[in-house]
Order: sequence, then C-alpha cells, then structure tokens
Amino acid sequence: MQSKPVQRPFLAVSPDFAAGRDTPRAYLERCAERIAELEPSIGAWVALSLESARAAADRATERWRAGKPLSQIDGMPLGIKDIIETVDMPTEQGSPLFVGWRTNRDAATVAAVREAGAVVVGKTVTTEFASTHPRGTRNPWDLDRTPGGSSSGSAAAVAVGMVPAALGTQVIGSILRPSSYCGTYGFKPSVGGINRGGSYDVMSQSCDGPLAATLEDAWIVAREISARAGGDPGYPGLGGPMTPPPPRKPQRLAMLETAGWEIASTEVRACLESTVERLRKEGVEVVTRHTDSTIAEIEASIVEANPRSRAINNWEGRWPLNVYRERDASGLSEEAMDHLAAGEAMTLEEYQALIAQRTAVRTGYARLAGAVDGCITLSAPGPAPKGLASTGDPIFVVPGSYLGIPTLSLPLFSAEGLPLGFQVMGFEQQDAAAYSLASWLDHTLST
Repeated sequence: MQSKPVQRPFLAVSPDFAAGRDTPRAYLERCAERIAELEPSIGAWVALSLESARAAADRATERWRAGKPLSQIDGMPLGIKDIIETVDMPTEQGSPLFVGWRTNRDAATVAAVREAGAVVVGKTVTTEFASTHPRGTRNPWDLDRTPGGSSSGSAAAVAVGMVPAALGTQVIGSILRPSSYCGTYGFKPSVGGINRGGSYDVMSQSCDGPLAATLEDAWIVAREISARAGGDPGYPGLGGPMTPPPPRKPQRLAMLETAGWEIASTEVRACLESTVERLRKEGVEVVTRHTDSTIAEIEASIVEANPRSRAINNWEGRWPLNVYRERDASGLSEEAMDHLAAGEAMTLEEYQALIAQRTAVRTGYARLAGAVDGCITLSAPGPAPKGLASTGDPIFVVPGSYLGIPTLSLPLFSAEGLPLGFQVMGFEQQDAAAYSLASWLDHTLST
C-alpha cells in the first residue's frame, strides 16, 4: 500500500442511521468501493455476494428509517472466513479439493448474524483447512509481507475498510496474529464461547471470533452472535451485556514474557517494557516472573504451549485429513501431509497425556484469577515477516488458545513502522471482564 490503511468503524456511525444522516446501503457502497479499489492487489476474498448484500442493506435501511433495527449490527457488512459454511456461497476451506463446494446451509454464526440483520458481503481467504499453508493474501501495510493466518482475508479486509468486521477462527493464533500484523482488533472468546456448528476449524482449542475496526465493533459482533446461537454444546456461551462493557481500571496485572520473549526483537521488547512502566505510573501494579513466584510458575507451565498444542492438533486432525489423502493426496499441501503423518504416528496414550497436561496447566492458571485482574503480553515477536510462504510465528498468542481463555489483540504498538499488537489475556468464561480490562488499556495507552 502506498498509504496507511484506513479502517471503517460501524457502531460509532450507526447513530447516523437512526438520525437519517446515513443509511446501511450507503455504508455498504463505501465498502464496495474499497473492495473494487484494493482487492486486486490484496486478495482478501474468495467469493463476493454484493447483490444479495445490497438487498440485505436495503432491508436494514428500511428498518432503521422505521426506528426498528433488529440489533446493534443491523446493516453491518461482514466478511465470513471461508472455513465457515454459507448457504449462498461455496465453502472451500482454502483447499483445491473443495473448490465450488456447497453445503446448502449456514453455520450457526452466519445464521445468527443474518438474524441480527448483518449484511454478509462474502467469504474471506483462509489458509488450507485453517492451518499453516497460505493461500496468497497480502498484508495491506506492505504487499510483500504476510497478513498472518489462518484468518488472513478477514484481517486484510478489515484493515483497509472493506468491511468493519469479519469472522475468524483460532486454534493456535489465527485471530490474534493476523490482527497484530494488519493493525486490527482481534477477539478470541473463551473456549466454547461461540457456537462452532458449521465451522470446519473443529479442534478442541479452536474458537470462532471477530476481527474488527474497533474494540466496540468486535464485542457487539460476538455478543449478538452468542445471543442467538449460544456457545458450543455443553458450554454456557459468551455472556455479559449486549452493549460493550465499560472500561475497568485494573489494580494488578501480570506481564507474561512467554516463550516468545527470546525471539522478540529489542524494539518489540521495548514496546512492552515501556508500557509496563507507563501502567505503573498510572497506579497499576504489574508483576512479572522476576518479582512473583506464582507468575514464574505460570510462565514455566506455558513455555511448551506451542509444541503441545500442535501435537494435540495433529492427533485431532487425523480425520478428515486421512480421508482427503485417500481421495486425492495431490490436493493436499506438504504441510498438511506432514501434520497427518505426525498424527498417525501418535498413540492414544500420548494424546491423553497431552490433554491431562493441558488440564493441569489450565487449572493452575485459573488460580491466578484471585491474584491479578488479567495478564498482558505481546501479540507477536515482531511485525509481519516478509514473504507469503509463511503466516508468521504464533508463539505469543498460542498460550491463550492452550489455556482456553479470552484474549484480545489491541493495535497499540508498532515496530519497523508496521503494526504490532498488544495482547490482553483474561480468565475462562470471564470474557466481559477481559473486555472491560482491554477497553481501559486501549483508551489509556492510545492517548
């Protein structure tokens, strides 16, 4: 990009719909203009459905004119990661094996946003099966760099105002990492927080969640979905107020270095260290592994989060990858074949041991809830790497997936003149509290 990407908030302008100064249809047309201008160079979309989106925006316009919007996201243009089913467009899962494949149904999240009046614009690019193999999307800040993954297209589309928000999924770092690289807000709810029915990213750590132009937009998308679709079966689902929870100043935070600290650049470390000092000047106590033995224990427990999570995924992903291999091995990337081989080499007992370890680590982390209001760290060890062959290192964000907790990436830092996210980590099923903490940090640190 020749200039800094410009995003497009939604909640902040919706009062104009009520006052008659703007309409959802006009808002959509501004999004469509941005898509026409920038999509050829970025490649954020697999499929677009602009005519049906226009019809939906017209219906939303009439509801706002009548003073009867269906929800806070009535008329909001949205992108849907192409790992999530849509009745009116293919769900190709980033794989040549599924080009043009239709399921003839909406995923739970898509059905929920349509019920809330949102406008589904199209399907955004995902890496192959929401895993590691990229599918060509470019970072809007530097077209020679990765946007991250696996929610590649969602992050890129939001970053340049093609849509105010888009759905993503995360099992390792697929919401927060691209949010960090593209300078958007990312929200990964607690495990089970949003119903994943019809989403093909179905590992035990995976969650659906939004990438958005503002923190408030991220909350209302997630909350309007959960109000209609609930959480995964057996989970209570994302709760809290329908409107964005108010900012809440913390008394005590833990700064986690994670395993990523060793590979983070000096500039990136300085971003977090200076933020810690600023928070202390604001009257917030910040503890680290160097000052608190409990934090040191937590740090030690999550140091292997990345390899353990990948091993868990390898076992859980054997099916359906083994079926895909039998169908057409040439349609799978080398990375997918490697994951499958690793999973098939595992035993059930090895998987059971990994799950037992994860349960113990989650239990230990949960005890921290009585000692701190939340944890902070980086969202990535640096800005988006050059090249499109990789989606970057998720080492800072995988602990949140491993722990099953709500995590948020705030676009507050920069390195090498490019975006870098600041990560906020909460406690399982306490998403509203994590949001309130993130909101205070966002307002305080951005001024």
